[in-house]
Amino acid sequence: MQEECLICKAPLEYLEKDVLMECAICHKKEYAKTRCVNGHYVCNECHTQGMDVVIHICLQDSSKNPLVILEKLMSQPFCHMHGPEHHVLVGSALLTAFKNAGGDIDLEAALIEMQSRGKKVPGGACGFWGACGAGISTGIFVSIISKSTPLAVEAFGLSNQMTAKALEQIGRIGGPRCCKRDSYLSILAAIDFVAAHFHVSMEKSKVICTRSAMNNQCIGKRCPFSKANQ
Repeated sequence: MQEECLICKAPLEYLEKDVLMECAICHKKEYAKTRCVNGHYVCNECHTQGMDVVIHICLQDSSKNPLVILEKLMSQPFCHMHGPEHHVLVGSALLTAFKNAGGDIDLEAALIEMQSRGKKVPGGACGFWGACGAGISTGIFVSIISKSTPLAVEAFGLSNQMTAKALEQIGRIGGPRCCKRDSYLSILAAIDFVAAHFHVSMEKSKVICTRSAMNNQCIGKRCPFSKANQ
């Protein structure tokens, strides 16, 4: 009933080191750590097929609430319970709400850049890098709106501070993974950070999880968005 392997729905397993795997969809071979217990591996590119609709959806959205925009994006057929698509969706929702709340950016160009950068953050970064991709996505978002580069001064600091704020919230809850929970936590941290540092007030709303039954690793009452805590 719950989603795990995109091919056979079997549970996933995480290896201690990279091994050469062949994607069960496109047959590309690459080194990775994640596969299902039946041996199926799906590369990041195939896992995020269909995500090209994100830019179109965001350009048509007028909401100032990134949580509302995120829900719309996560409800699309391409988005799974877990996966690297969230590394793009968090930043895309924030860019859209930021623009709608008065932020001075070229939204289409920003969304294209968000996809380019976010897609480079692999699935499993939360456990293998110690830096959840949803949290990293907030840092990418701030780096785009602040025009940060490795040689920037204030913008460099702000983008790293943003990532740190999001990761702190994610780390306080702990694991196991939940891409939805970490995306909500990251966006909530970003709303407050942007108001304080960029003086743009995006809207926020209460989050109540509706997907716990789809998550084999749901932490229940330990999740701040659990219905049991409302």
